[in-house]
Amino acid sequence: MNPKDQWDLSTLYESDEAWEQDLAKLDGDAQAVAAFEGKLKDARTIAAFYQAKTAMERRMNNLLTYAMLRQSEDTRAPKAQELMAKGMNQAVAAESRCSFAEPEILALPKEKLLEITESEEIRPWKFLLQELLDEKPHVLSAEEEKLLAGFSEVLEAPKTIADSLMDADLSFEPAEDANGEKHELAQANFILLEQSGDRTLRENAFHNFYKGYASHGNTLAATYSGIVKSWAARARARHYESSRAMALAGEHIPAAVYDGLVESVRRHLPSMHRYAALRKKLLGLKELHYYDVYVPLTQRLSEEQMACKEGKRTQDSWTYEEAKELVLEALAPLGRAYTDQVEKAFSDRWIDVYPNAGKRGGAFSSGTYDSNPFILMSYTGDYESVSTIAHEMGHSMHTWFSKNHQPCWYADYTLFVAEVASTVNENLLVEDLLSKTQDPAGRLFLLNQYLEGFKATVYRQTMFAEFEENAHAMAERGEALTPQALNGLYRQLIADYFGPELVIDEEVACEWSRIPHFYRPFYVYKYATSYAAAVALSEKILKEGDSAVKPYLEFLSMGGSTYPLEELAHAGVDMTTSAPIDAALEKFDRILDEAEECVRMYQQ
Repeated sequence: MNPKDQWDLSTLYESDEAWEQDLAKLDGDAQAVAAFEGKLKDARTIAAFYQAKTAMERRMNNLLTYAMLRQSEDTRAPKAQELMAKGMNQAVAAESRCSFAEPEILALPKEKLLEITESEEIRPWKFLLQELLDEKPHVLSAEEEKLLAGFSEVLEAPKTIADSLMDADLSFEPAEDANGEKHELAQANFILLEQSGDRTLRENAFHNFYKGYASHGNTLAATYSGIVKSWAARARARHYESSRAMALAGEHIPAAVYDGLVESVRRHLPSMHRYAALRKKLLGLKELHYYDVYVPLTQRLSEEQMACKEGKRTQDSWTYEEAKELVLEALAPLGRAYTDQVEKAFSDRWIDVYPNAGKRGGAFSSGTYDSNPFILMSYTGDYESVSTIAHEMGHSMHTWFSKNHQPCWYADYTLFVAEVASTVNENLLVEDLLSKTQDPAGRLFLLNQYLEGFKATVYRQTMFAEFEENAHAMAERGEALTPQALNGLYRQLIADYFGPELVIDEEVACEWSRIPHFYRPFYVYKYATSYAAAVALSEKILKEGDSAVKPYLEFLSMGGSTYPLEELAHAGVDMTTSAPIDAALEKFDRILDEAEECVRMYQQ
């Protein structure tokens, strides 16, 4: 593979040997932090502690990120697994030695804490200390915190086991197409096969894929039950009423935001059912099955429908070079400060581009304060791949703006806003292509992408949020999370969300077992809220220009320096109400209206 199509990890470490040398310094960092135990009684000492802790965490983030990236290149590689194991062991030990700090600071008298918070010495860390004060009712004694920190790796073991099973050990029977040709089936190409115009291939891929998961149903139910129970145990230990309450409190999110999302989406489910009916009609199906929900509503476009500026064919397949140009053109409304850095990301090898044996499935952006962000993807040339570049570049640019405008301790933005920049980029891409496409079939293709974005990110992620909320509640009531119980819960949600047009195949019920985000509890709902915020922001950017771009770039630059709802308010979106969710789903209705009109024109 051409090195220019692989990421360059040298901005983190020149080699595995350099990583090993840096790992040896982590214990010294931990000792420097541990030396403050029993001394955190005044602003000057607490400030010095934060400086030492930042240095330790900075090194630790570099070590763990590099190990994770190396492991993502080839999940089967023993050396990468060794780096991750060694890094995690050292990191857990280091974190355990520093667990005294929060309870020690919070043990100070309230008047003293308020005095320290307002002192000049602590000013750079004021919000950090305020967040700590928010957690005061849930911080344990120093000894209890140390004990809990020591168990952190064990409590995350179910996720590690599930990741290993899904990424490295789980295999699937090849899928046969209508001509009898067999196609390799793997995590990385499953959705691609489900988008095939060959229904026989889609159906066989669907059955073989979920047959693989069902054959490990007990194991996957046990691993998922393990992560749910570990969160319930931590929530009880920290005096939260539930796992969900603990997760929401971490970002200062009211429960009404989560509940309001579910309520709003439930009100708009008839629109999702209408989309399923349109899909069934346009694809000419007597029955709509789950293996029909990914296939594009149009299979091919003429050369004129999706032409680049140069007039080259882009159609339903793009080279990587063409994809880069499409993304840069779409992001132009964000200004040169933004697009110049995107160009640099392409030229400086931030991206690991193509599929490879053993490569981790999916896509992500990750980096540290001391490196550029890195993007992993498996580019195949379809629209989804182009959109993935825009999406992950949004994450990377959010990271880049944040780290270049914030000190290290505020550089990481919270998960609640993590999907906003990525989805703004996706929306700008589809809006740009729609502005250049007049043919009904071409517009229908793009409108389908838009509709699929809503389906996957608002409807589907909210469905996931309901699954999580119910599964955790079951465990907290003492109910067993058996494969049968989890399958039953998930099957009912599929029926609710897709409506009467969908024929529910037996395998649909175990789809929950392949969703990796469930091992990071109460994360998925943020995709839906982020998408709604992104719809509002992308429309403001396109309609208002610089007056909307300026606060948006300021939002990208805020990192974790304030609460996420306040950051979004600065950008121009109030997520404390259901208005952005309702407005986004009303846009879904308008897009669906136009799609139906395109169908009528296309069929004339």
